[in-house]
Amino acid sequence: RLLFVDPRTFGEVVVYDPADVAAEIPELHRLGVDPIADVFDRPVLAAILRHRSRRMKPLLLDQHLIAGIGNIYADEILHRAGVHPEAISSRLSPSSVTRLHEAIGTILATAVEHRGSTLADARYVDLFGAPGAYRERHRVYGRAGERCLTCGRGVIRRLTETGRATAYCPVCQRRPFKPQRSRAARVESREPTPPPTRGA
Repeated sequence: RLLFVDPRTFGEVVVYDPADVAAEIPELHRLGVDPIADVFDRPVLAAILRHRSRRMKPLLLDQHLIAGIGNIYADEILHRAGVHPEAISSRLSPSSVTRLHEAIGTILATAVEHRGSTLADARYVDLFGAPGAYRERHRVYGRAGERCLTCGRGVIRRLTETGRATAYCPVCQRRPFKPQRSRAARVESREPTPPPTRGA
């Protein structure tokens, strides 16, 4: 028996001769690295981040870079790594890259172990008809307005990033600082412009 579970209705089932798959499904060649494969090590992730200056949430959702991370797990990964969703990928510190790599592996492995996330609409079930239990482990996703379970101090906030709802803790995931102008530049901007000199 072949089962196809697609609660979000984004998928499709197509049957091809294995010899023709490469030609018939060119999209496969455009998929990024599998984040649960052994080849996805820290240097691979570091290269992906270093060569792009993109906000972290959209980058994690880009299937051409890293295949298989959806909205729920992108939020949970960034929270575990302590990375703000609007942080710029190429500016992450080496320690942040290390934490992010660890978070990707841990979050995805744990989600698979608990059969994914069945949300309040109960539309998703596993192949045996059972709901996924990972929702009970969500730290930020679907918890906007609630106290952070990690730090106990922050209140989970919600923002929209490229059309997708994004949840994060402002305490655990500090917003990246914007470059500050020098003091001389600030003083200069406050000095009034002298009036034009009248001719004799």
